[in-house]
Amino acid sequence: MKMKKNFLLPFFSLVAASSLVAACSEDKKTAAQTPLAAQELCLTDTLSQLITLDTARLQTVTHQLQLVGKVALDEKKVFKIFPLVGGHVQTVKVELGDYVQKGQVLAVIRSSEVAEFEQQRIAATSALQMAQKNLQVAQDMLQAGLLSEQDFLAAQREKNIAQAEVQRMKQIFSIYSVGKGSEYVVKAPAAGFVVEKNVNADMQIRSDNDATLFTISSLNEIWVMANVFESDIAKVKEGYTAQVTTLSYPDKVLYGKIDKIFNVLDPETRTMKVRVRLDNPDFSLKPEMFANIKIEYPEDRKLLAIPAHALVFDQTKNYVMVYRKRCDVEQREVTLYQTVGKTAYLQSGLKAGETVVSKYPLLVYNASKSR
Repeated sequence: MKMKKNFLLPFFSLVAASSLVAACSEDKKTAAQTPLAAQELCLTDTLSQLITLDTARLQTVTHQLQLVGKVALDEKKVFKIFPLVGGHVQTVKVELGDYVQKGQVLAVIRSSEVAEFEQQRIAATSALQMAQKNLQVAQDMLQAGLLSEQDFLAAQREKNIAQAEVQRMKQIFSIYSVGKGSEYVVKAPAAGFVVEKNVNADMQIRSDNDATLFTISSLNEIWVMANVFESDIAKVKEGYTAQVTTLSYPDKVLYGKIDKIFNVLDPETRTMKVRVRLDNPDFSLKPEMFANIKIEYPEDRKLLAIPAHALVFDQTKNYVMVYRKRCDVEQREVTLYQTVGKTAYLQSGLKAGETVVSKYPLLVYNASKSR
């Protein structure tokens, strides 16, 4: 009987060991078959402090249209100065690119025409003084009965004519900014930068010259003229947002809006121009700079939108880390429609209102894969 018990003991031990191995294998098989997204991920304290969260929202899909163009002056703030008289340029007080104040002297021109104006002014002043004296005498004689009323009215008319001529000469001197003697003083009509200069000292200027002496612009507001190809004309409208960068400042993004569409097609380039107005408080943008312009225009559909940096791309697929609470973070595959700027539009994989990790999602993703 004792030998029978000893014989059965190894048999029962073998059966128990086999059952334990089978149970362990089943547990491993169950863990292997459980989807990774369904397994619990608990963020560490450090990772919880690093991440940022954003909510998936349903919004209109926008596209970006890439355009090229150049910086131009705001024509409403451009002042062209033409020579009003001919003569010899004595001095030029400014250089190209200088900033000038309103009324500042730009150049001084000695002109025979201005000398004639001075003579006319003196003659007009003398004629007015004489007419005033004659009118006073005529008034005294009228009161004494020695002059007819008609003659008095004639004297008064002569005085008015002389006074009008003096006023005309004052206006001429104001317009021409006449200095001493025969000097014609060219002054800045407004504050701004000298963006064009076509005069130098000792030059001779003809009175019939129609070329500008100076061009002044404030530059605190400028235009960007963008070229739109014929196939893209329907995609741009006034009021659309524009992002502008230049070769000089590639990392500086300026934002403006399309405020003018020139509905004329260039027959050679097959392009239409649109205008974007930009503030330029630091005067960093200069006329003729080349510019890259991105125009955002809407599509007639709405999709879920999340920050583009919330996406994790791994082995041809896109993932997001859905956050419900610290110890409930889910890795989920999503279908990307398109990325526009800093926004990603999704076709599937998320629901409106769900929260995703938008900062350091790759760290969270790697943590989920390493479990």
